[in-house]
Amino acid sequence: MNAYRYALKALRGALRNTFHPAILGVMLLPGVAAVLVWAGLSWWFWDSWSGAIESTLINLTSEGWLARLNTERFAGFAAGLLLLLLIAPAVLATAMLLSAIFAMPVLVSHVARREFPTLERRAGGTFVGSIVNAVSAVAAFALLWLVTLPLWLFLGPLAVVLPWALSAYLNQRLFRYDALSEHADPQEMRRVFTERFSDLFVLGLMTGLLYFVPFINLIAPVFSALAFTYLCLDELSRLRGAEQAPTTAT
Repeated sequence: MNAYRYALKALRGALRNTFHPAILGVMLLPGVAAVLVWAGLSWWFWDSWSGAIESTLINLTSEGWLARLNTERFAGFAAGLLLLLLIAPAVLATAMLLSAIFAMPVLVSHVARREFPTLERRAGGTFVGSIVNAVSAVAAFALLWLVTLPLWLFLGPLAVVLPWALSAYLNQRLFRYDALSEHADPQEMRRVFTERFSDLFVLGLMTGLLYFVPFINLIAPVFSALAFTYLCLDELSRLRGAEQAPTTAT
């Protein structure tokens, strides 16, 4: 239950800071930019992308039991649906990646100054580490999405759990590094990542729901980053407080 309590505390902290001018200035940018980028790419390449998928489907199902389903009749519809199922996570990952690159420095500076002004900066993260973390997080997300895509055929309405769980994974994996890189040393970062994984994943599930709400999903990436910034700095503060308590008592 502590994981839910800490996640809810992080959401309250994010809401408390959302309407500050510094946060509002970056809130919409990643989501809108991601939508515009993929809308433009889809406008130019939709026919070629869907054609390639349709041709692949026809070739794969030209023999065997699927041939009895008159595959060519449904290949166009299936190709369009598959393409949407590939573009949707691409938009999400792009928005979150833009949030990590452009919004996180603003968010970390703002939350640290207002909520944790005495928290020592130990600079355990690096720019290269941030890039490696972002690339590996998005790559793992894309791989998991592709691997689980066939499960949509068998799970029916329950398939909605898949993108929710994967968005939760990407949320915590992408934002935790940048949230701590300025304030935690490498050992502290590893401890938060491992010891507080349940807190991070529960917050990922909670913020992941926002990506399914129209219009709210445009600000969801930055709001999620803000919530993870609060949670990670709060976890770091508690970790250091626990380490100092015996010394103080002595």
